[in-house]
Amino acid sequence: MLSRTADHLYWMARYTERAENLARMLEVNYRMSLLPQGSEIVEQGWIATLTIIGLMDAFKQRYGAVTPANAIAFLVFDRDNPMSIYSCVRAARENARAVRGTLTSEIWESINATWLEMRVAGMRPSSEAEVGNFFEWVKYRSHLTRGVVQGTMLRDEAWHFTWLGTYLERSDSTARILDVKYHLLLPRGEKAGGAADYYQWGALLNSVSAFEIYRRVYRDLITPRRVAELLVLRADMPRSLHRCVSQVYTHLTAVRNSQSAETERRAGELHASLLFGRIEHIFELGLHEYLVQFMGRTRDLGERVSRDFLVSSAD
Repeated sequence: MLSRTADHLYWMARYTERAENLARMLEVNYRMSLLPQGSEIVEQGWIATLTIIGLMDAFKQRYGAVTPANAIAFLVFDRDNPMSIYSCVRAARENARAVRGTLTSEIWESINATWLEMRVAGMRPSSEAEVGNFFEWVKYRSHLTRGVVQGTMLRDEAWHFTWLGTYLERSDSTARILDVKYHLLLPRGEKAGGAADYYQWGALLNSVSAFEIYRRVYRDLITPRRVAELLVLRADMPRSLHRCVSQVYTHLTAVRNSQSAETERRAGELHASLLFGRIEHIFELGLHEYLVQFMGRTRDLGERVSRDFLVSSAD
């Protein structure tokens, strides 16, 4: 497959997944900001989100106070923010347009329709209910696109690169969502085990569509250790780090080439650490420290995928 074609498919998938995961991250924070609590706690939550995404400095250059309205404006509709949901949907559409001949008509229509709806002025939410509905709409459009990819695309290299981008992006996002709650919110005066703590962990599980899964697996109170175990080590949890890295390794082996052996080895090594890992050992290291290391390793995999597959030697 041509490097440029693989590149567009890979980034089409990553931007689609990124828009959804950003909506999930914002939704959990927005829900928590509506609970009875002081304005300082609300501000800490949005600062945590902006920091873990890596956009705190960019936000300060554009906006004043860190408020839910300002954060949502910056992370959802800001056309000059390359990480906003608006920019991600636009980038996914542009990458899809570049390889329309490789995609089925259903995939193109799904992605293009999402972009056209995103541009409609009426999509800008103006009330609490509309904000929640908008985040649900972003998730729904991402689900729809992935479903069409799964249901209509030939299982060739194009299909593998599409899913490779999806799972690399998802693994990074799950790690960031978990790190926002565990490292940046809990230590700042929050009472562990209290009502607010329970609702925050519940909101986090909802943000990754895992609340019902948690209840089915553990049938007990929500505890930070079990939430971490579910989202890090469970192979049967669709958005867990283990599941995502397993899929990354699978799709890497399907598109291997003469220079990708080291990338494949590193992906396999990361997968093995999750396959045989224990939550006790992760907490001994420190969950935050573990997640930072994990994000560094997935970032390294992304860079190596670009070098091995996506950059043409003629460029």
